[in-house]
Amino acid sequence: MRMNPSREIDNASREEAVETEVEGSITDGGSASSDEMKRSQARGLIERYFYQLTNGCGNAGCCNEFCASSGRQTHLSSNEAAAMALDLFKRKATLCESAPNKQLKTGDVEDQSDGTTPMDVSPAAQPSTSFARNTPSTSSSDGDKQTLLPKPLDTQRSSSESDSIKDIYFLTEAKILEILKQCMESKNFSPLVRVIGRVFSCWQSLNKSFLRTVKQGLSDKERKQRDDKETDEMDEGLQSISTRLADHDLGECSSKATDTLEVDMESVQRVYEAITKLDEERVNNAMLNAVTSLAQMADVEVIVNPLFQDGSNQLNFIIITMENPMMSSPEYLEVAFPTFCRALSHLPLAASCNLAKVWSKFSPVSLTRKVQALQQLITFKVLSGHFNSGPRRITVNEDDAITSATDCMKILYYACILGGVVEHQSRLSKEEEELNLQDFLGALGHENKERKPPKEDSFAKKLGLTVLDCRKPLIPFSEFYNEPLNDQLEVDHDFTCYKKESDGRFAFLNYPFILTPATKSTGLYYDSRVRMFHERRLTLLNSLVQGEEINPYLKLKVRRDHVVDDSLVRLEMIAVDNPMDLKKQLYVEFEGEQGVDEGGVSKEFFQLVIQEIFNPDIGMFTHNSDLQTYWFNPTSFETNRQYTLIGILLGLAIYNNVILDVTFPMVVYRKLMGRRGVFADLHDAQPVLYNSLKALLEHEDTVEETFMMNFMISYIDVFGNTITHDLKENGAQIPVTVENRKEFVDLYADFILNRSIEKQFREFRRGFDMVTDESPLRNWFRPDEVELLVCGSKNFDFNELEKATEYDGGYTSTSPTIRYFWEIVHSMDEDQKRKLLMFTTGSDRVPVGGLAKLRLILAKNGPDSDRLPTSHTCFNVLLLPEYSSKAKLEERLLKAITHAKGFGML
Repeated sequence: MRMNPSREIDNASREEAVETEVEGSITDGGSASSDEMKRSQARGLIERYFYQLTNGCGNAGCCNEFCASSGRQTHLSSNEAAAMALDLFKRKATLCESAPNKQLKTGDVEDQSDGTTPMDVSPAAQPSTSFARNTPSTSSSDGDKQTLLPKPLDTQRSSSESDSIKDIYFLTEAKILEILKQCMESKNFSPLVRVIGRVFSCWQSLNKSFLRTVKQGLSDKERKQRDDKETDEMDEGLQSISTRLADHDLGECSSKATDTLEVDMESVQRVYEAITKLDEERVNNAMLNAVTSLAQMADVEVIVNPLFQDGSNQLNFIIITMENPMMSSPEYLEVAFPTFCRALSHLPLAASCNLAKVWSKFSPVSLTRKVQALQQLITFKVLSGHFNSGPRRITVNEDDAITSATDCMKILYYACILGGVVEHQSRLSKEEEELNLQDFLGALGHENKERKPPKEDSFAKKLGLTVLDCRKPLIPFSEFYNEPLNDQLEVDHDFTCYKKESDGRFAFLNYPFILTPATKSTGLYYDSRVRMFHERRLTLLNSLVQGEEINPYLKLKVRRDHVVDDSLVRLEMIAVDNPMDLKKQLYVEFEGEQGVDEGGVSKEFFQLVIQEIFNPDIGMFTHNSDLQTYWFNPTSFETNRQYTLIGILLGLAIYNNVILDVTFPMVVYRKLMGRRGVFADLHDAQPVLYNSLKALLEHEDTVEETFMMNFMISYIDVFGNTITHDLKENGAQIPVTVENRKEFVDLYADFILNRSIEKQFREFRRGFDMVTDESPLRNWFRPDEVELLVCGSKNFDFNELEKATEYDGGYTSTSPTIRYFWEIVHSMDEDQKRKLLMFTTGSDRVPVGGLAKLRLILAKNGPDSDRLPTSHTCFNVLLLPEYSSKAKLEERLLKAITHAKGFGML
């Protein structure tokens, strides 16, 4: 704010005056050994005078004429207040006592040893937080770099308080253990309670506590050089004090120290362990109240304080507080921990990313402990909340504690990625990305070129990496799933919040790491249904305007004996003429059969198509009998267009929520998500080759004599012919050595996984993108979870199916026929169980989430008779006559599931 020039003070003159006055006080005050301590105290006094003039002490009846609370001071500009502060410092004018939340008499603080009111005497609890937001100067002593905060007005003690604790505004392990020892010897824990209340409730104090000194391990000469550098930095900060006072930016003075020092985590953990072992109620209450006060102050600070826009040197208080082992205790779960999480959720993006980088350097055990604490908070709030009840329907999306904890978990999630095995070499080159973009736009069709894929996560964009870059996370991704939250979450409501981003409503689908694949699969189902409805409505509108009869469904009419030819021809016509029709709901009709497709017909259609297309005799894919996986045939005679149609079928299966009986190596799903295959991917795709190349990399003796290899490789095609390929120009003339063996392995893996099948896979992915281009599939699912969508779960547990089954038509779980049925089912082998699933649901695959997610219905179909059991595969209904004996039921059931084929009217 610009003031009257006649009243404005020149900054250079003011800085000179500050330096003169402060240096004068040092010269008059004592020996050179205490110079830095006195310089720090002098600067602190000037700052206190400044805030007394501008903010006041808070006492309504103050009679100090140099205090804003007295009403005797006219409004002062920042420059005027800074000049007057210097004058008051020179005159040693009176300083006021700041008014606490509770009006205490002198000496009352000494008696507060029960640990119940540390908030009342901490900087965080004052009416004005302007002073608490300002960080103090630094002071260096014999070996350890220590930071002394200027003594806040509200924490001045009576003269009877011990000199050993009254000036402590930061902590080291040695200091707090010393206080702890004295308290145990005197049986009086009041000093420890006060120090905890003072330091652990103030984020500036914690930022300067438990710092790891960078002087450890240095020689005497190096230590002296660093001491001189730190002194120069302090002098530089002292010279600019008046400028900082005038600009209200005192917090900036602490940034340099934090840049060079970091938290000694081992020290912090030992301190927490000592306090926990103490098991003193007053101390525990003090810590609880201090953390609560800290959380409340930080909740405001991270929003309004510009220091947190970057936050790289203001995050120590978060790191220290999150190490508190009591954060997941019931006392903290009520107020302190949720409030602290809310503060973290308000951190700017840059600060959150920096915090993730810090935590990524922690051990897996430490990171797991933090994740589990947040999981415990979420679970506690989910189980103790009253959701979807009462006059006003409340969901978990509206619980501030749950959503804030989820925000915090996102920071840990990316820390888990950053701290894991990250590989950037699997990313596509710029040329490949441009080529894929052209294919992608071509896949969208003429009417959809303006549409864009789902937006990128801002966190991933800021850090420059995604989950796909992480080969192995620091801790398993499954640690981030929260089952109680997934059970309570109303996915339809959450999906609505996800789609209406402009409303600012919280959606867990924006945090897919906390959701199980089954929950995300449900969200993907809603997304697909919304798009199907949109395409159907658009088709109907066009038919009304243009007067043409247009089918609102993607209808495929096929012959059972020619299912592949008929479906591929039809899909090829649609892909060429109008690719947007692929977004419509699939409707399959078998020629000559009367089944109405409500889902069951489509399931059998996909099963039949997959069985024929992936038959090795056709030659489009090769089959690994040991791994039971399929891979692209690099020497296939089929056209690229055929692979496009296969990609369309795979996309349609996901889009229409159908599970397929086909298994690819994991690298196929990584490539579909936009990554290249690398050497590590050979472990799943071709483990024998992977082990051979790994042995080459790890061989310690001479490689040339042992392996006798060069940069030319050979492989056998499906017809038994041997084909050779040079990995480099004149590869046969280049031997593999210790120096170039890494290059050889990378080129070998790149040829097998990428270059040899480049044309086939590009067309395959193009067809896949025609269906899934606008889907949130890539945002919500990792490659291993996409595999679950395609292949289903491997948890073949019929006990879970029995628990989830419903009964209709007069049957109950205790009916004799039902008891016979489950006894027969549990005695079946796996092949018979798959046939039962196929007969009942139209698919022999287990849905994502296991058989418990399969809603099977057993219904009565009349009295005892010789009729075979029948089913409605569209609705997962099995119709059973009330057979007279278990033997008859078993004979009829096995015959039905073994010879069932086709659809007919009942």
